[in-house]
Amino acid sequence: MRIYSVGLLALLFGLVGLIVWADEPAVVRARVNVPQLDVVAHDPVIVKEGDSYYLFTTGPGISVWKSDDFSSWSMQDPVFPDIPDWTTETVSGFNGHFWAPDISLRDGKYYLYYSVSRFGTNDSCIGLATNVTLDSSHPDYNWVDEGIVLRSKPDENDWNAIDPNLIVDDEGRPYLSFGSFWSGLKIVRLKDSLDAPIGEEENLVSIASRVQVPVKSEEGQLVGFESGNTAIEGPFIYRKGDFYYLFASVDFCCRGKESTYKIVVGRSKSVTGPYVDDAGVDMDDGGGRLLNEGDERWQGLGHNSVCAFDGKEYLVFHGYDGLTEKGLPKLLIEELSWSVDGWPVLSGDSTAEETAENED
Repeated sequence: MRIYSVGLLALLFGLVGLIVWADEPAVVRARVNVPQLDVVAHDPVIVKEGDSYYLFTTGPGISVWKSDDFSSWSMQDPVFPDIPDWTTETVSGFNGHFWAPDISLRDGKYYLYYSVSRFGTNDSCIGLATNVTLDSSHPDYNWVDEGIVLRSKPDENDWNAIDPNLIVDDEGRPYLSFGSFWSGLKIVRLKDSLDAPIGEEENLVSIASRVQVPVKSEEGQLVGFESGNTAIEGPFIYRKGDFYYLFASVDFCCRGKESTYKIVVGRSKSVTGPYVDDAGVDMDDGGGRLLNEGDERWQGLGHNSVCAFDGKEYLVFHGYDGLTEKGLPKLLIEELSWSVDGWPVLSGDSTAEETAENED
């Protein structure tokens, strides 16, 4: 496995015992040519423009890193040096720390979806920013905030409008998957403008949930269901061959060495599901094939994206490093392969890199 550890910008102390760390943005932004194992990141996604790679992560104003060799990274200015007024006006208590960005190139324009929320509440929004280039030295470089795409409200919705991911189906129709805890992961058809859903809330389709989880026999047969902990988030849909693959993170992030994050996957021939695992269990009934989980070194692995560069596919995610005092979240990248029956498998060993930085 090739591990690229990218330094996390900010974690804050949240509700229900969630631990989040923080660096002063002024200090973080000064970091250039940082070796891959000296940087940290949370909820990472990577895109390539020209010969450069751009990493977007959770952080103040949405954190951005750039690399020309996929190895050493330099901090860029955030997407929002000044946060849009609507974010604090709409979500009470929002402090400018944006979560879980998702970046896509469509028809010559980059679409960056992001989350505006607070821990422990579904008082949340998914927003959108656009740009024609990611190169900050280009004369046309300019992030334009397009405002709210989707909104969830406490006491009105049983879902949470965070963790967005854009997917376009085989007929060119755009969809947005999203969700965290509550009733699970959803998907909704977007307008061709990509800035709003088509129709109202009733058009949301549930694609994964842990409200109930399957109980299987020793032989792997489904024998019933039991109540789940509802901990599922971070959907990412990737099309491969005849299938759409839904990756998701289950159990708990953001607890340092106590994190229990895991990555699961299911697949469907329709972008709206149903997504089933290798045992045929619907992910909306708690199913999901385990792809990766923590070990002695990495205490919880999750919130992944998938990308393809130069003929290779990669799973990009974060893990909490047990060799650091606080279990700092690091950027991890593993090459993605596929089994003969069409399931994603990881090519490397997540404990291959045994170095730890004195970052805490």
